Amino acid sequence: MRKIAANPKAVDTGTHFLDGNHAVTEGGLVSGANFFAAYPITPSTEIAELFAERIPKIGGIFIQMEDEIAALAANIGAVWGGAKVMTTTSGPGFSLMMENIGLAVMMEVPMVITNVQRAGPSTGLPTYVAQQDMMQVRWGSHGDYEIIALCPDSPQECFDLTIEAFNLSETYRVPVFIMIDECIGHMHEKVVIPEAKDINVLDRRWYDGPKGQYKPYKVGKDGIAPMAKAGDGHHMHATGLTHDERGYPALTVAQQKIVIPHLIDKIKNNADKIIKLEETDVKGAEVVVMSYGITSRVAVRAVQLAKEAGIKVGSIRLITAWPFPEKRIKEVAKDVKAIIFPEINMGQMVLEAERCAGGQCKVVSIPHPGGDVHDPDDIVAAIKEAIK
Repeated sequence: MRKIAANPKAVDTGTHFLDGNHAVTEGGLVSGANFFAAYPITPSTEIAELFAERIPKIGGIFIQMEDEIAALAANIGAVWGGAKVMTTTSGPGFSLMMENIGLAVMMEVPMVITNVQRAGPSTGLPTYVAQQDMMQVRWGSHGDYEIIALCPDSPQECFDLTIEAFNLSETYRVPVFIMIDECIGHMHEKVVIPEAKDINVLDRRWYDGPKGQYKPYKVGKDGIAPMAKAGDGHHMHATGLTHDERGYPALTVAQQKIVIPHLIDKIKNNADKIIKLEETDVKGAEVVVMSYGITSRVAVRAVQLAKEAGIKVGSIRLITAWPFPEKRIKEVAKDVKAIIFPEINMGQMVLEAERCAGGQCKVVSIPHPGGDVHDPDDIVAAIKEAIK
């Protein structure tokens, strides 16, 4: 894929004091997002508000739809019109998006979706923190498929990982999710935005062959098909039905055996390129604390306290939550007594850690129903209990 320069008009270069939601917006704009359809919902609304203010100034379009179902549909259509798109939501809005997320997966539509997580179910605690949508983002729509989900733990990462999300979505023609939590979304910190020339943006993989011969799902050597713009003279069709290379419905078991493995393999076969982790003092550790998002920042203090108590403890932070780092967790589980996994939910991603550990070590969940963050002392207590 071709690297392109970020639009200088979209880049607010310099050192800023931003919350995570605003940093996501800046990341989307420098990535080339020029269409944003959304419906406002706490605690993600600031992202939509800032896009509404900024995107018309650089020639883009913001549209507030009647609900999140329509927002996803509008974004899917805009991609086929040649746009780079982004949207945002929280809690109940994410649930409403799920059917069209499945459509985007089946149609292989590159887009970025931010979910600023809040405590549920239902309306729950609209203005309070949670990490309760981590399994929904992976399994929320029906059928078999793969997605990519990233978890920033700071406003700076909200900016950086939004750019990464766009690049991944264009590379693999897949929806990519930025799974923020309310604390990170509303946390203000220093955010450094580079000059346009120093920002790594990937262009869409465009079809450059003769008109009349374009096939939206004819993959290249790397397993990904190029895209073309509707209205440019190509014969185009895309559908949520099982389809052939032309995008035409092909409702056979034989074609299903082609389409579904492709949706899965294009992510699984590239997992080593996609997955990012932050590891600290894992080698030689008796216990490893796994975490993501705001919980990883609480875990830093817990790890520090455990070390002061003489315990050999390391940490693994999930920057990429999906695909899950199966290979690395299997390796770590061979060498430690326990993996401690605090989450602001009742135990979601810990299930993946248990599966990958395969009984080689203890895997201890530290659940939290949402509303605030863990007490570091609770994590320390779990560490001490695990090494008895």
